[in-house]
Amino acid sequence: MSRGGVVVVGAGPAGSTLALQLARAGVPVTLVEARAGFARQFRGDALMPSGLEALARMGLWDLFERLPRQPLHGWSIRVEGRELFRVAEPLGSLQPCTLVRQQDLLEAVLAEAQRLPGLQWRSGVAVTGLLREGERVVGVRLADGEELPAALVVAADGRESQLRQQAGLALHRPGAPIDVLWFRLPGHPLLERRNDFLTLVAGGAIASAFAGADRQLQIGWVVAPGEPQPQLEAAAWCERFAALAPPWLAEHCRRSALALQGPLRLRVQVGLAPHWWQPGLLLLGDAAHPMSPVRAQGVNMALRDSLVAADALIPLWHAPGGAGANGPAPVRELLDRALAAIQARRDPEIRYMQKLQAAEARQGRLIAHNALLRQLLAAGAPMLGPLAKASWLRRQRPLREGLAGSLAGSPLKERPIDRQPEFP
Repeated sequence: MSRGGVVVVGAGPAGSTLALQLARAGVPVTLVEARAGFARQFRGDALMPSGLEALARMGLWDLFERLPRQPLHGWSIRVEGRELFRVAEPLGSLQPCTLVRQQDLLEAVLAEAQRLPGLQWRSGVAVTGLLREGERVVGVRLADGEELPAALVVAADGRESQLRQQAGLALHRPGAPIDVLWFRLPGHPLLERRNDFLTLVAGGAIASAFAGADRQLQIGWVVAPGEPQPQLEAAAWCERFAALAPPWLAEHCRRSALALQGPLRLRVQVGLAPHWWQPGLLLLGDAAHPMSPVRAQGVNMALRDSLVAADALIPLWHAPGGAGANGPAPVRELLDRALAAIQARRDPEIRYMQKLQAAEARQGRLIAHNALLRQLLAAGAPMLGPLAKASWLRRQRPLREGLAGSLAGSPLKERPIDRQPEFP
């Protein structure tokens, strides 16, 4: 790679899609991933309309439509065994929340990128350090000793970002209000016809259940950070789920207890870096702003980060006197200004989403830990349900569609997503 190129570290949603956009525009880019494949025990699979919009604006809508996927049909809130309210997708959006295995999405994006001559793919090798000239980052050092010089290094290496730590960029952590124990069970035929995201609140416990992109039933059980993990057999866990669930799901949990997978403890980390960049270095996705799992914002915000970053960076490689493919680096001052502009465009939406996520979590805790309130909501569901539904809907629009104007200036590279896709 020439010194005029970009090294992207981390092939998650932000890193892989940014590398593809840069390579398509003729910017020389090396994508480095420490792991040899994309399989993980847990990855967020829910694409909100905000994430789908970003994919469309990247020119990846046709790629998305080729992937196996599962639409979410609605959202159901149940308190003490009674349905408080249900809302059908797409809640006024052009697209429903759609479940796509993140592994499938990343593999498809990488396959598309590898067809381009300007992209180099390095997997199964970790980045161990940053290369510097004075205060400027000018590349990375790999675990095998190889050095990759670059005009820009993009750290998209996750919430525990090693590059963020090596650069001395702080991450402010307000504290995570929850951890989640994650389980899997075989799917249920009813979920093929109506796959609702169920929020279940009863007896001081909060859980969620839905069919994932692989059609398996996924169950999340909320615990307090640091709370000891209950050491229960599978049958005992399924009894706990059954106590919260509607009758059909309770029966399914009991019948399928021997097939239970989990729990996998997801230690929720929420944070925001006050500074996303240094000269020659940019943080994106979870490296800059680890998100709560509430409403699956992590993958969707990462895709929107990637789109905004590409729109700001690509013109620098094509400006007169700048850098063409395999040419010299952009003028450093202009590059640094672009990095500052990327953070300025993305920071307001990230702060707003984290504020909304925290409010949702607080409300869930309030209901879960207030027995009188739960009994009132359950007993008064016919009258209180419509009021609760209206309040819930007002909060959901930005969590689904993002902060208005956050992608202003990002051209739509394909047809608008103006119709419901046909799901398999």
